Amino acid sequence: MSLPNPSKGWRSSSSRLLALYSFLFVAWSCILMGVLYYEVSDYLGNLARHSLMQRQHLFARFEGEQLDEALATSMTFDMRAVDAYGLFDQQHKPLSGPIQSIPQGLPLDGQIHALSSCIDSDDPNLPQDSCDAVATQTQDGRWLVLVRDNGSLFAVTRIILHALIWGLSLTIIPGIAGWHLLRRRPLQRIRSIQASAEAIVAGDLTYRLPLSNRRDELDMLAAIVNAMLDRIELLMHEVKGVCDNIAHDLRTPLTRLRAQLYRMRQQAVEGSADALQLDEVIGETDTLMARFRGLLRISELEDHQRRSGFLQLDPLPLLQELYDFYLPLAEEGQVTLTLETPAALPGLTGDRALLFEALANLLSNSIKFTPPGGEVILRATDDNGSPRIEVLDTGPGIPEAERVAVFQRFYRVDDKHGGFGLGLSIVAAIVSLHGFSLEVNNRESGGAWLTLHCRQSLINPG
Repeated sequence: MSLPNPSKGWRSSSSRLLALYSFLFVAWSCILMGVLYYEVSDYLGNLARHSLMQRQHLFARFEGEQLDEALATSMTFDMRAVDAYGLFDQQHKPLSGPIQSIPQGLPLDGQIHALSSCIDSDDPNLPQDSCDAVATQTQDGRWLVLVRDNGSLFAVTRIILHALIWGLSLTIIPGIAGWHLLRRRPLQRIRSIQASAEAIVAGDLTYRLPLSNRRDELDMLAAIVNAMLDRIELLMHEVKGVCDNIAHDLRTPLTRLRAQLYRMRQQAVEGSADALQLDEVIGETDTLMARFRGLLRISELEDHQRRSGFLQLDPLPLLQELYDFYLPLAEEGQVTLTLETPAALPGLTGDRALLFEALANLLSNSIKFTPPGGEVILRATDDNGSPRIEVLDTGPGIPEAERVAVFQRFYRVDDKHGGFGLGLSIVAAIVSLHGFSLEVNNRESGGAWLTLHCRQSLINPG
């Protein structure tokens, strides 16, 4: 069983919280910038219209030559390409000023209007973009057009906008860097916790979740889990100790009982009723002793006492030996046993005797449950640098609802083929000891399909 990886993408809570905080900060900054920009723009717009209105009222006091002189004098003090005027006769023909035609769309009503396109002219000294304009009739019947460009006044707005953009960018960049740095430390701690948790899932309850000197929330949670593991390990050792003690303590009296029954059987008359009953009792005693031996065997494997004997080995000779050993048994049951292996396989680390015992259990079960005329295949392949060993048969298969239960102690799919229900439990203990994984499926054509993945992904035996 492998644990999910918590460090990919946005799965970590620290990454999500920091990203949410950054998003809210940027959103609030954009709202603040928009409000500030709107307020400044509105203020400068009112200021431009008020200034244009003052110019209109000033020139309305003059007429005739005085108006011409006042307009000519204003050109000296006005900003070029910002303020402009044009004086037209009653037929709208130009008389003076840089504006030679009345801007399109400007009503002749004496009111200030905002124009999106101001003056259509090649003269760069005239306002070209949006502007405020007014057309008013003088006392002598002529038309005076006054124009004020908004661009120069709104340069202040652009300066503010650029400053806000720079400030926002200089905030986002350190924020992203801080987000990356702040999430790395928690993820490193999560990875170390995950490594310890995977070892615990693999069956080694001596591991504990690592603690740091910070004593933060992760340390509090790890300490709680460690306390739970201490209690669970203690209870499991107590229960396991009771079972092991019972199996160990009863083995000696059962051995003595069998010896006495055997002596009584030797003294009984051959073929008598007493001899037959003694044979049955001796058989039941052998069955009981075999079960106790199986329990003690599982206990030894679950304690991981044999990892020190692990060696690097080639699985091909092991598979050939299994095939040669079980070929006579298969032929006796009229079952075809086939060995399918490549020319070479990657090596693996383990105990050869234990692996032989585990594969022997799988192979003997397949031969036992396969009816006469069926087929059992022992197959090995290279699975990305590690061996994958498969046992396939044409028997009844294993129901999906029972594929986990078959590895429990004393569990049997049916009672027709005998057995104690401990063989697959021993296989599961050996697989766990090596850090391998065993997959149980059924073939599409019928029959069981057991796959041993010899990739040591959870623990490092040694």
